[in-house]
Amino acid sequence: MLASMDPLYHEPRRRMVQDVLTCIREHVKIDEAGFLLAPHAYRHIHDPYDMASLFRDHPEALAETNRFLSLISFNLDELKYIYPEETVGNGETAQQTLERLSYEGARSRYPGGIPGKVEKGLAHELALIGEMGYAPYFLTVQDIVRFARQERGILCQGRGSAANSAVCFCLGITEVDPMLVDLLFERFVSTERDEPPDIDVDFEHERREEVMQYIYQKYGRHRAGLTANVITYRAKGAIRDVGKVFGMSDDTIGMISGLNWGWGSIDIPEDRMRQIGIDPEDHLIRMVMTIANELYGFPRHIGQHVGGFVITRDRLDHLVPISNAAMEDRTVIEWNKDDLDELGILKVDVLALGMLSCIRRAFNLMRQHYGQSLTLATVPQEDPRVYRMTHRADTIGVFQIESRAQMSMLPRLKPSEFYDLVIEVAIVRPGPIQGDMVHPYLKRRQGLEPTSYPSCSPSAPMAQIQG
Repeated sequence: MLASMDPLYHEPRRRMVQDVLTCIREHVKIDEAGFLLAPHAYRHIHDPYDMASLFRDHPEALAETNRFLSLISFNLDELKYIYPEETVGNGETAQQTLERLSYEGARSRYPGGIPGKVEKGLAHELALIGEMGYAPYFLTVQDIVRFARQERGILCQGRGSAANSAVCFCLGITEVDPMLVDLLFERFVSTERDEPPDIDVDFEHERREEVMQYIYQKYGRHRAGLTANVITYRAKGAIRDVGKVFGMSDDTIGMISGLNWGWGSIDIPEDRMRQIGIDPEDHLIRMVMTIANELYGFPRHIGQHVGGFVITRDRLDHLVPISNAAMEDRTVIEWNKDDLDELGILKVDVLALGMLSCIRRAFNLMRQHYGQSLTLATVPQEDPRVYRMTHRADTIGVFQIESRAQMSMLPRLKPSEFYDLVIEVAIVRPGPIQGDMVHPYLKRRQGLEPTSYPSCSPSAPMAQIQG
């Protein structure tokens, strides 16, 4: 027998918040909840002295509880992620398998001989991957991409910081030739940051489920699961749910919610509430606003991540809590993806992209009508006609440059090479826009203003440090 108050909250004053959450879960108003609510406020955490008093008639339960607690030494730091081993073979270590596949891929990518720059990059990256122990992760992603491309003919493409990697290019994960760019691999994997690599792979959106089921079939649902997104209360959602529990009308809830702006805390000036005819001193209004403030940032429900998979060597439920997803044949991990990153538990992002489905159809039409067989790697690059389309902002449906802000920028920037699009995507962001970087860049690009660069020399006068 163990002694426990089965706590649901940390201190007595949170009892009202617990009652409101119960009503939200059960879809009832608080004056109709009845026995759904706890009969007292004792479901909080008690100190040892309170527990001794509450269970004075059961000293054996207290003794057994203390004995049980003395056996528990676990903390979250002890959770160790162990990579699956299915992708390692031929009696090799994971690092040896990765090196072999990387150089085999390099010889396939460069049939005329591996360029010195690529060979040097491969050696550097493989050494760093070996030092960090990430080889099994790269092999897992490579195996998923191999299945999609070679066994099912599914179009897929890695993106993000993984595009900096010669290893990813030679493994077939990305189609970005490292000969064409000069980016730091350490942006992707770095000993200083000690952060796990993150490879996002997009698949044709109509066929991604085939890839996901391959992962479940290969590793088993007891070893593979999708990560979760923990959805938390924002201001308007908290006001709406709490207001319904206390029986407020939809009109009143809408009026109060309309006074709240942005993503900050629930802070509505009393004079603004009076302006719309609501008395902020009313007991019901004060109760709703107080509890809504308590709920702000509180978890509301768990959502399914768009495609982040965790794959383990041993049972998944020995590492993280899991549950069945609403969709059949899917398992969801009940922890937030950010918490998994914090604990060093690696995930593989299996994402869906509608544009890849369109490109697949375009390739099929090219083969059918023009007899040309193209892949993402063999599409002719730097076609001037494509850039002329961007000058007209004719980019609806083009990934990354189809938003209104991007389409407004393109005719002014007039991209003529791929790096121009890199700048385009990077500069049309809230930070550069608010920092007034866009117009000076355009004027200097057009030669209307002189170009100056900040000096890193300590002896340089401040007047020279511009830009």
